[in-house]
Amino acid sequence: MFILKLIIRNAFRHKLRSILTVVGVAIAILAFGLLRTLVGLWYLGVESSSATRLVTRNSISLVFPLPISYKDRIRQIPGVKEVSWGNWFGGIYINEKNFFANFAVEPKSYLELYPEFVLPPAERDAFILDRKGAVAGRKLAAKYGWRIGDSIVLRGTIFPGQWQFALRGIYRGAQKSTDETQFFFHWDYLNETMKKTVPRRADQAGFYMIGVTNPDLAAEASQAIDKTFKNSLAETLTETERAFQMGFVSMTEAIMIAIQIVSYVVIVIIMVVAANTMAMTARERIAEYATMKTLGFGGGHIAGVVFGESMTIAMTGGVLGVLLTFPAAHWIETELSQFFPVFHIKPLTIYLDLAAAATVGTVAGIFPTWRGATIRIAEGLRRIG
Repeated sequence: MFILKLIIRNAFRHKLRSILTVVGVAIAILAFGLLRTLVGLWYLGVESSSATRLVTRNSISLVFPLPISYKDRIRQIPGVKEVSWGNWFGGIYINEKNFFANFAVEPKSYLELYPEFVLPPAERDAFILDRKGAVAGRKLAAKYGWRIGDSIVLRGTIFPGQWQFALRGIYRGAQKSTDETQFFFHWDYLNETMKKTVPRRADQAGFYMIGVTNPDLAAEASQAIDKTFKNSLAETLTETERAFQMGFVSMTEAIMIAIQIVSYVVIVIIMVVAANTMAMTARERIAEYATMKTLGFGGGHIAGVVFGESMTIAMTGGVLGVLLTFPAAHWIETELSQFFPVFHIKPLTIYLDLAAAATVGTVAGIFPTWRGATIRIAEGLRRIG
């Protein structure tokens, strides 16, 4: 108990220096935790993909559409259980700052393929029956204050015009990782409008979502679908939902690697700062350590005190950084939901934060601990200041 009190008192003897070091460690751990969470969330779409869902798109690029007539031929492929289709709409709500994902989909089959979007039965029926009906995620609706029955107008970019929708449902995610910031409406509404305004763009789907009866049939069904439309005017590329998501992630893999490197660099920088602080402390207390040895304290006791100070400062900053991570993550998820619809801190991230703080304390305390434990009494007492 005496040694513990001594460690705590010594750790905060120079209050300003110690507080600044603690704050520095806390900020570093906060940045480390948020960056690690960001990297993990970048792959969230891949991890949450269903093994029984396939995505079919134009083999040239996702930009090019596919004929809507493909749906009937896809249904005839062995192993295919359900087929839905849709288009990326790219509408703008009020102004460009209010970005969120919005799609035109075939409502009934789409909701069957995506059971993670949970809608009350009454809202589901109302959405399916209303050609101008739309569904929004819970977080998206909360952000803009939307309620059931509200009229929502999106300004089209890919499909020009003012598009008016009636909000018929607000879905919630079946899991914490489910994106609750999406907006989708009837593909028929989009298609009928295109027939009137730009007929050449009608009867086209941007992609098909396909449900297979068994994950083991995914590869076989994908090959069969692409073979069916080979040498047609619009050849297809079919892949699992996981591979489809991974295609987007791979485009920014270099950025993710850079973020991972930065997260470690942050820890290294604060490690150097903490080591410098502890080295200054040890240098100032050389005479004090020598005096403790004359009073009978062994090298092990002094080493424990010095190392304890380093760990106390580092772990105090680490715990503070962990505590700050949660409100920071909540702010990001609320204010930056268009970029980070889900920003949950995983337990593994907390463990990594604490491990990083412990590493900082250990590395920063190695030299001062060795110096204090091995100092000779005569040499220490000769030191002034």
